[in-house]
Amino acid sequence: MEVLAALNLGDFAQIFSKMGMFPVFDLAYYIVSILYLKYEPGSVEVSRRSPVASWLCAMLYCFASYILADVMLGSSPLDYFQYNSHILLASAVWYLVFYCPLNLFYKCVAFLPVKLVLVALKEVVRTRKIAAGVHHAHHAYHHGFFIMVIVGYVKGSGVALISNFEQLLRGVWRPESNEILNMSFPTKASLYGAILFTLQEAHWLPVSKSTLILVFTLFMATSKVVMTARHSHGSPFALIESWVSHLLFGSPLGGSEEDHHHPPAAVPSSPLKTKEELSEGVRKRKAKKAE
Repeated sequence: MEVLAALNLGDFAQIFSKMGMFPVFDLAYYIVSILYLKYEPGSVEVSRRSPVASWLCAMLYCFASYILADVMLGSSPLDYFQYNSHILLASAVWYLVFYCPLNLFYKCVAFLPVKLVLVALKEVVRTRKIAAGVHHAHHAYHHGFFIMVIVGYVKGSGVALISNFEQLLRGVWRPESNEILNMSFPTKASLYGAILFTLQEAHWLPVSKSTLILVFTLFMATSKVVMTARHSHGSPFALIESWVSHLLFGSPLGGSEEDHHHPPAAVPSSPLKTKEELSEGVRKRKAKKAE
């Protein structure tokens, strides 16, 4: 803490933690979220065939964390939809991503340097949502530490936890892609972040909330930017998780037992397959335009 004081990071962390998210950071969050929706197989076809279903999927990508957290804490799942400015902004992003002439908006935000900036800004929102979820649960359940972790985890993970339901809106059923079974880096990081913020809320972690928000945001933003720039789907936690799983649960080092019983090509939930399907969808759309 003396080092932080010497570097004057405490004041900066305080200012950073009080910074408003709307509209700049929230806009980046909506753009990246709906961009990932467009990457999903069949999403473009759904947007042409059923704009209402496409819009609902987009709203889930943007606001699923609020919906789930409200349900868990006994509030109406529609509570967040009272914020008209957020709904209209997310809807505008959805329309531009899917229906902008010549696909110009999509091409601009998918341009790698622009996308890296947007990804970093999105992680600022994710961290703030985890901290807010833990704080909200703390007010409702002062000693419910597991509830704090769960709500913070849900607020950070967002649509990933109800991905199967969102897929049903697009007419897709892929139960093997359940996020609990195949946790991605953001989902794992949200869980670990929720644990850290719960420890801080319970005063078991000797660091201020503003400093924890700053440090965790830097970690998340740096990790996601590097992974996006390298087109990597790995996790910085992979080595530690492998050793912990081996020691506590007898899992083989370097992977799960399923990896030894199934050939790599037979794993349908791999993010690489999604990218391949995306490329195939892009080629099909180009062929249709050429016709």
